Amino acid sequence: TETGLDATSNPPPFWAFCWPGGRALARHTLDNPEIVRGKQVLDFAAGGAVSGIAATMAGAARVRASDIDEFALAAAQINAGLNDVEIEVSPIDLLQSRDATGYDVILAGDIFYEQTPAIGVEAFLRREAASGATVLIGDPGRKYLPALGLTEIARYDVPTSLELEDREHRDGIVWRVV
Repeated sequence: TETGLDATSNPPPFWAFCWPGGRALARHTLDNPEIVRGKQVLDFAAGGAVSGIAATMAGAARVRASDIDEFALAAAQINAGLNDVEIEVSPIDLLQSRDATGYDVILAGDIFYEQTPAIGVEAFLRREAASGATVLIGDPGRKYLPALGLTEIARYDVPTSLELEDREHRDGIVWRVV
């Protein structure tokens, strides 16, 4: 896929994979439905919306999958349909806004893999947490995960592909922004 995309100058479809942080976050949401039940949930940088779909299955009142990649949002809608759930999608770049989103819960899976966006993502998630949202991050130990202000709340052994990761299993850790 990457070779073909390189030939057309398109970026790799990172949204096409279920990364370990997102998988851990989805599993945690399904195992602990009280986190999202009856609440307004944002699946931030959703990709294929695995966490948002899990939140819908766990009883969230409303789920919006947000991603700046239109292909990811199309994949999110298809994935939701395949799982017999409905989610909203939004292409709005939330990092450009200064206002809190008003969501009760924000799920962010596997998003701290590059330095530049990680700075803006961290600021956004901390602002949302300070505004009263429960902010959960799923991460397998990416380099740019913030070192401070997070509390580990769960850990899952997540099978991975050697085509995507450097090992066959990763710790998918769920963190709460404090």
